Amino acid sequence: MKKSTCLTLALLVFFSAETGFAQKKTTFPEAPPTLEEIVVTATRYEEKVSTVPANVSVISREIISNSTARDVPGLLRMHSGVHVTDVTGNGRSFRVDLRGFGETAQSNTLVLVDGRRVNQADLSGTDWTLIPLDRVERIEIIRGARGSVLYGDNAAGGVINIITRQGERFRAGADAGVGSFDTYRGNGYVNGSRSDFSYDLSARYYKSDGYRDNSRTRAEDLGANFSYLMGELAKLSLSGGYHKDETGLPGALRQSELEAFIPRRATLHPEDFADTDDYYVKLKPEVFLTDDSSFQIDLSYRKRESVAFSSFSGGSFTGNTRIGTLIASPQFLIQRPVLGFQNNLTFGFDYVKAEEDIVNDLLFLGEPSTGIFTLEKENYGFYVHDEFHPSDRVGLSGGYRRDQVKYRFTPSDPAGTDFDEDLLTLGVNFNFCRDSYVYASYSRGFRYPVLDEIFNFQSNTIDAGLLPQTSDDYELGIRHNFAPDFHLGISFFRVDTDKEIFFNPAGGPFGFGANENLDGKTRKEGVEIALGKKFARTDVRASYTYIDAEIRSGQFSGKAVPSVPKHKVALDAAYSPMDPLKIAGNLTYVGKRFLESDFANDFSKLDEYVVFNLKLSYTFRKFTLYTDLNNIFDKEYSEFGVLSLGFPAEPAFFPSPERNLFVGLRYDY
Repeated sequence: MKKSTCLTLALLVFFSAETGFAQKKTTFPEAPPTLEEIVVTATRYEEKVSTVPANVSVISREIISNSTARDVPGLLRMHSGVHVTDVTGNGRSFRVDLRGFGETAQSNTLVLVDGRRVNQADLSGTDWTLIPLDRVERIEIIRGARGSVLYGDNAAGGVINIITRQGERFRAGADAGVGSFDTYRGNGYVNGSRSDFSYDLSARYYKSDGYRDNSRTRAEDLGANFSYLMGELAKLSLSGGYHKDETGLPGALRQSELEAFIPRRATLHPEDFADTDDYYVKLKPEVFLTDDSSFQIDLSYRKRESVAFSSFSGGSFTGNTRIGTLIASPQFLIQRPVLGFQNNLTFGFDYVKAEEDIVNDLLFLGEPSTGIFTLEKENYGFYVHDEFHPSDRVGLSGGYRRDQVKYRFTPSDPAGTDFDEDLLTLGVNFNFCRDSYVYASYSRGFRYPVLDEIFNFQSNTIDAGLLPQTSDDYELGIRHNFAPDFHLGISFFRVDTDKEIFFNPAGGPFGFGANENLDGKTRKEGVEIALGKKFARTDVRASYTYIDAEIRSGQFSGKAVPSVPKHKVALDAAYSPMDPLKIAGNLTYVGKRFLESDFANDFSKLDEYVVFNLKLSYTFRKFTLYTDLNNIFDKEYSEFGVLSLGFPAEPAFFPSPERNLFVGLRYDY
């Protein structure tokens, strides 16, 4: 089919979908097959991206190797609909926000590693340092609440699935480098396969003093993946990982302190820190029932221990937390024709139990006190999802989930509470030309309060008034491939959320702050645009995101949701003037947004910023020499700003790093 014909069809199909105008049946000539991306996150089994009625991105290993990113959040920030914030400015604590949830993004964006849930049941959210970039094979991003039916809690904004490397042919390598702020990094890997057995082993060490005083970080990681294929009958996979880090916490600098000429790199909290030990193990047996049907069960256990110390006017706080999470997820996949048409049926059950032991030591005005707590959260969820294809070009999908949660707290009166939710998703895809398609979908999303939100540490009781939040998610989009190496995607979305959970700095029985449900509904609506084009020696990608996140009723009616920029632009390019040499650069623009916790929109917005990064690499035989130069134009900016507590309240900032350099040498056997 000619490119002009495909483009005309794309415009006709898209605008007829928007207006509801019915088109006459069109006969499509056969097109040559193209290599299409495969995604597993959207339905928990492998399928083509073009069959998913959602805005989907796949970050391949090629994109990762050409990127200037030094970590997973650095990769994600280049994509539409994804806003990444380096909260502390030292590359240790990131917030990844899908579709404008702002300060609660970490509880509304579900993160998976090889399908295993990473989100914790407390307010710590996702620890992105657990996932070194060296272990990543590809990343799948599913925007919107569609994942709520298949995965349950935390997927109101979307799902990010990080898929680690698996052993194929034998490979081994090592990487070491040094950089600004006394940064050192070293890592090594070995992977391969022998007969029906495959393996991948990796190790990493990272140390940096950080941009600011007391922003040091030292991290150690070990990871392993094993799989054994038992003929055509079954497959057994085993994976695990260990992470340890010690990190300083420089804290925010108030506006008045910066105006008093306290340096951006300074800290007023030289003793604050957070140390973490974290490990997990996952076992996945899979039985092949027929050529296209299977049964599998994911079994995993994770244990995380952390110690954090923070100081404040009048005292200090030390928290010692241990949380263990057990997950069991059996699933059936049945791929058999129905009435002669292709049909894919998935159903399964998710069980997640998290138990958190907390010891809090508070020193306030010279008076010490200790609180010892045990918090439990237990989830049960049954889901069923079906994809039906009445023709090669049309796909219909729908799913339902029944989800329940039980909370138990000690000490507390009452000792627990329960919630349940019913979720639904519906979608339709129309493949109008090659791998180009339009889609429309509706999904019911939700999230439960996390343990630290529903338990009131001031009164040692359950906040019985805090309820789950729910959302209605609508989406309409198109992805058109002008050619195999040239694509454009546009998605329009609207998310209406009821009882959205937020932190009210003036709430609680003593006015020191509490987690509450907004008394009005919120709406996030906007457009996501992504463009990609490959030339002979150049790969260019661009994205634009517009989000209008507004509280529509209640106490803050008409106010913007804090921490959500209306505009975000990302440009990414990789150029290879000759085979051994690669040049990669990216530019990120983030627009103005209100300070975190400023729900009344009383203070000035956080400044917009533009940051440009560059990477050069040269390969000679099995060695690659590379250099990363971030924030080339030495921009002074802050990715994160918050309305500080106190009297009077005022803006406070976590200054982001200025120009910085990293140089490394990699060997691949």
